[in-house]
Amino acid sequence: MLDDPNPFHAGERRAQARAGVGNVAAWAAGYIRPSMPDQHRAFFAELPFLVLAGADADGRHWVTLLDGPDGFVTSPDAKTLALDTEPSPQDPLADALTAGTNIGMLGIELATRRRNRLSGTFRATSTGYAIDVRQSFGNCPQYIHERNWRRAPVQKTQPAIRSSSLSEHQIARIHAADTLFLGTGLHGQGAEASDGFDASHRGGAPGFVQVLDPTHLRIPDYAGNNFFNTIGNLLENPAIGIVFVDFDTGGLLHISGRARVDWDPRDARDPNAQRMIDVTIEAVVDRLAALSLRWSRDDDGLRDLVVTRKVIEAEDITSF
Repeated sequence: MLDDPNPFHAGERRAQARAGVGNVAAWAAGYIRPSMPDQHRAFFAELPFLVLAGADADGRHWVTLLDGPDGFVTSPDAKTLALDTEPSPQDPLADALTAGTNIGMLGIELATRRRNRLSGTFRATSTGYAIDVRQSFGNCPQYIHERNWRRAPVQKTQPAIRSSSLSEHQIARIHAADTLFLGTGLHGQGAEASDGFDASHRGGAPGFVQVLDPTHLRIPDYAGNNFFNTIGNLLENPAIGIVFVDFDTGGLLHISGRARVDWDPRDARDPNAQRMIDVTIEAVVDRLAALSLRWSRDDDGLRDLVVTRKVIEAEDITSF
């Protein structure tokens, strides 16, 4: 548990109050730690990719996936992850990661629907990169679509397609998507452990993200763990990063913009949406075959893998 009995910053507390969920810190503080428990360290070390959220030199927020060979993530101690990989120069966060930056990180295993989150600082080391942990906590498996992964031959890096709005092809990909990752944060505005970045997962039925026009998205906000990390960050800083993964090709569609929280989404067209995140797009970076990974919905194989990973300690999962 953190020394501060309330591990949430002012924006998160305002969001919790607005949603009427009570004193979340009273029951959640024990789940939010200043270091990683051993089971999280082992979990991160088994992953083929990590989701990172941060800001570039212009203050724009981005989310990216960073992959690497088997075992590219290690944990020398409970406050450190070491990474044996290199950000692509086409990555919109490449310069920030190389220079060192505050980041939010999500580790997610789609096949078993397990995920854990942390925030900290990304920095270069003599042997690669490292993440120094500030906050660490687990998440429940809700809204995660099960997928198994495999490696594909590494392809020659293609130039990223950059624009300030979505093309018809990119809009079609978003309409077909059932998964995205969000990045929000305060960009060093405060000194508390909770004042960093957050990387989070969103899932739904294909088409759950509405494309209103080439520069506007609507993302439903479903019932969650009541931490309100994303919504709380947006109340303090409307900058947002989004990435859609093409699971068939390894492509990444990065979007950066500004967001507004609609607390009373009467035209949401989604009865499960408790709020909507309205996004105004400012920049788009489309990276084809950015990852060496591919994913498939092999239901039989997934069931076998889930059985082998069935036992997960209850403290890893904050209930929705």
